Amino acid sequence: MNQTVPHDRPEQLQQVQSGLMQGEQILAVYDAIGAGTGFLGLTDRRVVIQDKSFVGKKVAITSIPYSKITSVSVVSNKSWAGSFFSSGSIAINVGTHVYEVDFRGEQKSHHVHNVILHYIARP
Repeated sequence: MNQTVPHDRPEQLQQVQSGLMQGEQILAVYDAIGAGTGFLGLTDRRVVIQDKSFVGKKVAITSIPYSKITSVSVVSNKSWAGSFFSSGSIAINVGTHVYEVDFRGEQKSHHVHNVILHYIARP
């Protein structure tokens, strides 16, 4: 399974795998850059975010069902045809809370955006 799932770090993929519900499939697990977030995982049922921003070196793994996401945005520091090595960010709105995740490379943020949009736009 590890060969077919796009991911940056095997240990992050294993963390998401260890929390899967029966029949749930992982779509991708991407390492996040910057303060706070460790990684973002996508399954066919939810978004999984590792949040390292808690006081006292605590770490939270947050699961967000697609049905609770109200919108998703690509936040980019360049145009859509920007540099291959530029970073990209995603903003995920869940109620009044916004999760912002930064990735290495805009292709990852666009992939995350498109997967989330696919699941939240379904009737």
